[in-house]
Amino acid sequence: MINRIVSLLLLVLFSPVFFVIALFIFFEDGFPILFQQKRVGVNYTFFQIYKFRSMKKNAPNVATHLLENPSQYVLKSGSLLRKLSLDELPNIINIVKGEMVFVGPRPALYNQDDLMALRVNAGVDQLIPGITGWAQVNGRDEIALEEKVGFEKEYLERKSFWFDLKIIVLTFAKVLKSQGVKH
Repeated sequence: MINRIVSLLLLVLFSPVFFVIALFIFFEDGFPILFQQKRVGVNYTFFQIYKFRSMKKNAPNVATHLLENPSQYVLKSGSLLRKLSLDELPNIINIVKGEMVFVGPRPALYNQDDLMALRVNAGVDQLIPGITGWAQVNGRDEIALEEKVGFEKEYLERKSFWFDLKIIVLTFAKVLKSQGVKH
């Protein structure tokens, strides 16, 4: 419940930022401003995640690292959005809807069966996905799936308000340094 209340307050607080980002995306590549993608939620349920669109309209709907030449699809504004993780701001809508929380494992793509198999075996699939998590502050996109799920399992075992707070503080530090981000 606290996640939803805080996310509603953040939506109001960040509304000017949302507006400016929307203008940049619109003037560079038109509508739509938001990108929606099928993701895996708690207990292997599916939901639509919301993000600011950082790629051109003709980009294939797959993980960026699976593209042969991802830079040809990334918008100029999208590169900055990704570097600062601002493309994730609309995830706040998913928190309001109860599909995500602030801290938990990042929601897998609907077709990341390898990741989901590891999560099911580790019991991590029982966690509500988050905007950030223990795996994100320990390597994000730069670590192997097994290591990522290891961090997620550790989070499951250590989950607490103080651990969440530590992860949020570390997330801001990593974002400011652009550590672990693939553009």
